Amino acid sequence: MREERLVLGEVTIVIRVSAEDSGGAMTVVEEIPPMVDTPLHVHSREDELFYIVEGEHIVQRGDQAFRLGPGEAIFCPRGVPHAQRCVEPGVGRELVVLTPGGFEQFFRDLAAADRDHALGPEAYAAASERAGITWL
Repeated sequence: MREERLVLGEVTIVIRVSAEDSGGAMTVVEEIPPMVDTPLHVHSREDELFYIVEGEHIVQRGDQAFRLGPGEAIFCPRGVPHAQRCVEPGVGRELVVLTPGGFEQFFRDLAAADRDHALGPEAYAAASERAGITWL
């Protein structure tokens, strides 16, 4: 497996395991530094697991919020609204596992827009539509 690094503004997405690596079974990504706030959204295709490596993170799943620290994880099934944020902006590490694989293309699309100096609402909307994400 070859690590792939994608730059989206201030954040680097490290693809630890791609769909290609796993025969389509999963995607594993890490955000460096972690995104400060991922707004409430729904995946139509993937289940998502957040595993906290460092720092504290708040993950909202449905109507509940969970404060998680190192070694803790939370599962967010497809179709269930969820959001996440760092307790201390820019501090922490988390691995995100998505099943089935393929979600890394969302980040590739955004990184391409960033390289083209076009990372903005239109790029996010187009990448989200292709990835089956609805922002709430």
